[in-house]
Amino acid sequence: MDLHKTLFLLLIFFMITVPVFSQDRITDEDEARSIFEEVEERRNSINTEAAKMKMVITDDRGRTRTREMRMWASSEEGVNSSLIVFESPGNVRGTAFLSVDEDGSSSQRLYLPSVGRVQTISSSERGDRFMGSDFTYEDLGDQSADDYEFDWLEKTDDQYIIKAAKPDSDQYSTVKFFINNEKYTLDEIHYFNSDGEKIKQLIAEGFEQVTDQLWMPQKMTMYDLRDDRNTEISWTEREINVSIPDWRFTERGLRRGI
Repeated sequence: MDLHKTLFLLLIFFMITVPVFSQDRITDEDEARSIFEEVEERRNSINTEAAKMKMVITDDRGRTRTREMRMWASSEEGVNSSLIVFESPGNVRGTAFLSVDEDGSSSQRLYLPSVGRVQTISSSERGDRFMGSDFTYEDLGDQSADDYEFDWLEKTDDQYIIKAAKPDSDQYSTVKFFINNEKYTLDEIHYFNSDGEKIKQLIAEGFEQVTDQLWMPQKMTMYDLRDDRNTEISWTEREINVSIPDWRFTERGLRRGI
């Protein structure tokens, strides 16, 4: 018997006799939802966060643009708010983005100092690129379990993989979440269009423990798989549960900048 035939028969033997240990799929919407809600609960277990951020946009020819920002976030009394203010380069300095989610209703506003105007992001604009990056306004909004219809859950040795539909999104038909089964961190998110094509992928890295239960990434990269480009966002000087004045999350905070 020649070598190729021997290898073929061995392959068939193992396919028949060796069980698959890698994944265990469960079509249980409630269990999938409960795991996602645990991620939410841990994320909202801190009241406030402040940090410096750096955004590096890489186009399909490998050219990069770098932007530096300041970020403030608050999660108190059922209201999740975040403010991003651009520090550099000069052509975007003072540009600010405010996102507020309250009782399942979200609002997003962008301040453009060049025209001195606050722009409300409409539902039809949520799929637009944020400041030329590979993150859209929808990506930057608060992610709630109520935004999804959970389909199935897979368990591996170190991750939960959850597939969910996103019925109110014009960008994404379905999403897959890859969640660490010990730390409940969102390690990856895969985004699919209505044709089932994976169009974007988010990878989070460098998790640091900020509380007993919460780990947060130091870097996230969004890959646009259709346009062969990506955007990396990293955090430094992160402070947790610091005092942030209420005006930060108002139009005054948008216009005031740093």
